[in-house]
Amino acid sequence: MMFCYQCQETAKNTGCTVRGVCGKTEDTALLQDLLVFGLKGLAACALKAGKKADLADTGRFVAKALFATITNANFDNDRVSALIREALKRRDAIKASAGLALTSPDAAVWSADTQEEFMDKARTVGILATGDEDLRSLRELLTYGMKGIAAYADHAAVLGHEDPDIYSFLLKGLDATTRDMTAQEMVDLVMECGNTAVRAMALLDAANTGAYGDPEISRVNLGVRGNPGILVSGHDLKDFEEILKQTKGTGIDVYTHCEMLPANYYPAFKKYDHFVGNYGNAWWRQGEEFEQFGGPILMTTNCITPVKDSYRHRIFTSGMAGYPGVKHIPEPSDGSPKDFSEIIALARKCPAPVEIETGEIVGGFAHAQVMKLADKVVGAVKSGAIKRFVVMAGCDGRSKARGYFTEIAQSLPRDTVILTAGCAKFRYNKLALGDIGGIPRVLDAGQCNDSYSLAVIALKLKEVFGLKDINKLPISFDLGWYEQKAVAVLLALLALGVKHIRLGPTLPAFLSPNVAKVLVEKFDIMPTGSVQDDLAAIREGR
Repeated sequence: MMFCYQCQETAKNTGCTVRGVCGKTEDTALLQDLLVFGLKGLAACALKAGKKADLADTGRFVAKALFATITNANFDNDRVSALIREALKRRDAIKASAGLALTSPDAAVWSADTQEEFMDKARTVGILATGDEDLRSLRELLTYGMKGIAAYADHAAVLGHEDPDIYSFLLKGLDATTRDMTAQEMVDLVMECGNTAVRAMALLDAANTGAYGDPEISRVNLGVRGNPGILVSGHDLKDFEEILKQTKGTGIDVYTHCEMLPANYYPAFKKYDHFVGNYGNAWWRQGEEFEQFGGPILMTTNCITPVKDSYRHRIFTSGMAGYPGVKHIPEPSDGSPKDFSEIIALARKCPAPVEIETGEIVGGFAHAQVMKLADKVVGAVKSGAIKRFVVMAGCDGRSKARGYFTEIAQSLPRDTVILTAGCAKFRYNKLALGDIGGIPRVLDAGQCNDSYSLAVIALKLKEVFGLKDINKLPISFDLGWYEQKAVAVLLALLALGVKHIRLGPTLPAFLSPNVAKVLVEKFDIMPTGSVQDDLAAIREGR
C-alpha cells in the first residue's frame, strides 16, 4: 500500500493511501519511495568512501533524482525505475572503488534486478518504515526540504552554476535519515537545511540573472495573436530560451504558462518579437487551458497534472518531468541544445490559440529592480503612505480554501503592498488593486525561487531602517504552500530568522503534533485562520 503526505492536498490532510490526489498511482508512489531509499544508500556509500568517491558528480545525480520525486514532476514508472538502477549502479561502483564492505541492515546494501523485485522492496522502505511519529516527522521535513533544494540546484546546474557545498549537504542529510538520531540532532539538521536552501536560491538567482539579466518592470500581454503557438510551462528558463531560438523566423508564436510567466520579465527574452506573453493561470487549471490553447505544450519541470486524451498528442516533457505515454525531449549526451523540432513541426499544423482573456499585468519586481526603487519605497514608508508589506508568496492549488488568499488581497487596506513570488500570485495578480504613489500594490518578484528576492528586499529594508531584527519591520508573512520547493522556502525563511509566519490553507500533514508544537513555540508559525481575524492581526502587526 502506498502512503504519501508530502503535498498540501494529501487526502484528508493525513495521507494518500490508494491513489495520490495529484494523480500518482500506487506503483509510482512506491517506486519513488524506493528511489529515495536508494539515494540514501548511495549517499551513505559516497560519504564513507570520502575522497575515493566523486562527491560532486554523485551530488549532481542525487539532485536530479530527488527532483524527480517532488509532487507533480514525474509519473513515468520506466524513468523512475531507470533512476533507481542508476543509483544502484553508482552505489556499487563506489563500493568497489573504495573497497567498502557494508552489511545489512545498512541502507546502502540491497539489490533488485526486476520491476517485481523493485516493488517488493519498495513496500518495506516507505515513510511508515520509521515507527516513531516524531522522528518520522523530522525525517520527512528534512527530506522534503532537500527535495526542494535539489530542484533549485538542478535548475542552476542547467545554466552552469553549481555549489559543491549544496551537494555535500544533500548527501549528509540523506545519510542522516538512515541512522538513529536524537530529536535535537534532527532539528539542527532541519535548520542547516534551511541555510542550505538560502544558498541554493541565491545560486539559482545568480544563474538566472547571469544568463538573462536582472528582471525589470514589465507589462505582460494576456491576449493572443493569429499565428500558431507553442505554450511553455514549468520553471526551466534554459528550455524556454531554446524554444525561442528554434522558433525564430518560423511564424510560430511562443507563450508562457504558470511559473514560466516571469520569463516575461527578463531582458534577454524581450528581443524575440514572436514572444507574445502569458496564456492562462496556475498549474491546476492546465487541463482546461491546455485543451483551449490548441497547440503544442512543453512541460519543462514539475507541475504537470494527469494528461487528458484531448491534448495527449500535443504535450511534451523535458528535464525531470515525465508522464506515461507523453513524448519526452531528452538532454543530448554531447551537451548540445535540446532538439524541439518535433514540437515546432506540430505547431505548424495547429490552429492559433483560443483567446481566454485580454489585457495585461505588471511584474518584474525582483530584488535588483526594487532596490532601484528603494528611495521611493522608503520614502513612502516614512511618510505613512505605505503602512505594511504582506508577503503572499508560495503555491496555488485546487482547494476551495485557497480563496482565502484572494479575499485577503482584496480586503487589505489601501496602504498595504503585497510582495509575491511563485504561482500563489494567480489568486490576486489580475485584480485591480491600484498603486501607492506609482508603486503597484502587488509586486511580483517571479518564480517560487524568487522568494529569495523577497528575503533580500526584507533584509535590505532592515538595514535601511537600522533595525537589528527582521521581525521589527512592518512586514507580515501570509504564505500558501503546496509542494516541496515551498517547504525549502519555508525552512529558508526560518533560517533567516523570520517569525510569525501564517501558513495555509493547512499546516503540513507530515508535521506531528510535537514537531508542530516546536515550530510554533520557536518561530510562531501558525495556520491561516478566518479572513476577518487574520486581517485584524496583520493590521496590528501580529
